[in-house]
Amino acid sequence: MVQEVLINDDDYYVPDANELITENDTLDNFATSKQKRLLIGSLYSSIQQQTFLPAANVGISHTDGQPAIVPDVFLSLDVQVPQNWWEKQNRCYMVWRFGKPPEVVLEIVSNKEGDELGKKLKIYEQMRASYYIVYDPNQQLGEKVLRVYELRGTRYFETSEIWLEQVGLGVTLWEGEFEGRQDHWLRWCYQDGNVLSTGDERASQSEQRASQAEQRTQLLADRLRAMGVDPDTL
Repeated sequence: MVQEVLINDDDYYVPDANELITENDTLDNFATSKQKRLLIGSLYSSIQQQTFLPAANVGISHTDGQPAIVPDVFLSLDVQVPQNWWEKQNRCYMVWRFGKPPEVVLEIVSNKEGDELGKKLKIYEQMRASYYIVYDPNQQLGEKVLRVYELRGTRYFETSEIWLEQVGLGVTLWEGEFEGRQDHWLRWCYQDGNVLSTGDERASQSEQRASQAEQRTQLLADRLRAMGVDPDTL
């Protein structure tokens, strides 16, 4: 029963948030929505020479007669969405149409009801996704914030390795600002640990490089003038 809390003797009331469904397999909250944009956007901003398909909250149909599973994020290499993506058979990831499962499936834990370490793990294992990543920022499932599972044969094994060898990318925990929000984030990274940049980060880096180049040019001009040489005549 939702308890009514009266405010200023008006008829308006505030329901108990604990009684509300704020997120589920198809309903995002603010944090998970932003986290997914970071993961998807940085892939498109940083990977230019490879065909790949990332998606958030898109169903994966893996077995005939079974309902689709909807990971928070998945990444499939060397495939792309068909041109006629509004056709029914092209609106989600059907494993038999793409010819393989995604290499990476990722779940962001918001509560204890998703069964990320039970039913979902078994489905992704049977689907034979190469890597299954569970990001648990609020430690709902235990002390570990990040769990990485690697498919070896037909079984998942948890690994401490955050470099996903078969994908050529890694995952890492990162503290910083994204879309005006300072927080801890899960990010893709290169083998040296540097994170894949977002579009805004790449633009900022370009501006910084241009500013540094301008400063070097000005410093050289000042030195030439100190030597009695007019740089404008060179």
